[in-house]
Amino acid sequence: MTARTALITGITGQDGSYLAELLLEKGYRVHGIVRRASTFNTERIEHLYRDPHDPQARLFLHYGDLTDGTRMTGLLEQVQPDEVYHLAAQSHVRVSFDEPEFTGDTTGLGTIRLLEAIRRTGLPCRFYQASSSEMFGAAPPPQDESTPFHPRSPYGVAKVYAYWATRNYREAYGLYAVNGILFNHESPRRGPTFVTRKVAVAAARIKAGLQDVVHLGNLDARRDWGYAAEYVEAMWLMLQQDQPDDYVVATGTSHSVREFVDQCFAHVGLDWRDHVRFDERYLRPTEVDDLVGDASKAQQALGWRATVRAPELARLMVDAELDALCNGAAADRTAPPAVPAPAAR
Repeated sequence: MTARTALITGITGQDGSYLAELLLEKGYRVHGIVRRASTFNTERIEHLYRDPHDPQARLFLHYGDLTDGTRMTGLLEQVQPDEVYHLAAQSHVRVSFDEPEFTGDTTGLGTIRLLEAIRRTGLPCRFYQASSSEMFGAAPPPQDESTPFHPRSPYGVAKVYAYWATRNYREAYGLYAVNGILFNHESPRRGPTFVTRKVAVAAARIKAGLQDVVHLGNLDARRDWGYAAEYVEAMWLMLQQDQPDDYVVATGTSHSVREFVDQCFAHVGLDWRDHVRFDERYLRPTEVDDLVGDASKAQQALGWRATVRAPELARLMVDAELDALCNGAAADRTAPPAVPAPAAR
């Protein structure tokens, strides 16, 4: 049988790296889009890489940017994917208040550029849109597929635009296009400026005597935190169904930032109150108070269920940071990356 081909935007991110792992394990040929930059950001996928001259290579990288619709069209024609997983975005909620126009251009309009490229090429591929629980914003929990959106950030607004663009292209043009409405999902591969990773890093470094305090914002916000490595399985399952549809992916449990902080610090035998300092710079102009997802539809239709919840996730992430400190994983940032950039054309 001919291996299926997948194209992943945002392959160098947390979700992209876990998804690439999953698809390679399932025998796919995986193509990823990366943005051109002066520095490399391929650390999360280095362990998956083989030289493209190797006949066994099944992971390939291409330069591209969501602000360039012509390039998206060209890549689709070149790769001829069976499945497209659209994960790339400006995804930091707090940063979206500082860069609302850029967030709208990439997170919102970037999605419709990709959908339009699929429509224009006429490829019979299946499309996954990474929608977000931030679309629900101020809507009272629990939130499911029928909950009205009330976004509270430029990021949430852009994701609502991308969500409806995906549904519109499904209804107007018959594209197999789905929205995965994923609630917060974390891992040791999470970016260091996101609160869960920031706290896990701080707990490990403070335990090791490398720093004394960590500055945080709103500790009362509540989130439904799951494990990213599990959530990518739900992405894949959505594209294996007979008919396209939209699904909430969540654990169904809610924890405050304070509780997550306490779990991380308690895991290394520390009292967080001795080390956490408040900094109003990390507050958002409009806050999302409580997100907790009802994933009943995904459980029934996809057979998917979360098994890792916030307390276990906190321990998992802190242990990863402790291992990294012990192994000196962050000691040498000057060595060339194992994954070279795509060849410029």
